[in-house]
Amino acid sequence: MSTFIIGITGASGAIYGIKLISYLSGKGHKIYLSISKEGLSIIADEVGVEWHGNEAEANKRIKEYFKTPDDAIQYFAEDNFYSPIASGSVKADAMIIAPCSMKALSAVANGFSSNLIERAADVTLKERRLFVVVPRETPLNSIHLENMLKLSEMGVHIVPPNAAFYNHPKTIDDMVDFVIGRILDCLNIENNLYKRWGQ
Repeated sequence: MSTFIIGITGASGAIYGIKLISYLSGKGHKIYLSISKEGLSIIADEVGVEWHGNEAEANKRIKEYFKTPDDAIQYFAEDNFYSPIASGSVKADAMIIAPCSMKALSAVANGFSSNLIERAADVTLKERRLFVVVPRETPLNSIHLENMLKLSEMGVHIVPPNAAFYNHPKTIDDMVDFVIGRILDCLNIENNLYKRWGQ
């Protein structure tokens, strides 16, 4: 099984990160997770899950929510630069930031590591590991686009959470699953979360 770093930042669309964690941990993959302070607030507002508290308390609540074994998901507070994911010496197969705020995108694109998510992203880039960013903003200004171009030129997969309609989605879950499926495709993980074109 693979090891993935997942960051959830302060942008609408927390469900993308939550569903991605659920899918990957459910398939037996190991997750290193960090959530920004703003991300925790949006999770509470949009998903109705309260994970605020110190690192140990949040870890306990997250493991209870996903119903995973103790070692399947490890949560690290955004200010914990002593966590394993702050160093390139700790192996991870890929990193995903979902959703990714424009603040976090800017920090990552410009090498500004003010929290653990941004530091883990910097490590992922310097180690040339697989990296997927799910930017959540609309409309986009030129600065946003320039930052995405910078990351794309470094090999980062930019996956805007755009819904498809050729598969005739019936629910919000269908639309979210399409995006999760596309993220998993970038990670080279087989999935049948969405109907593929012509199939």
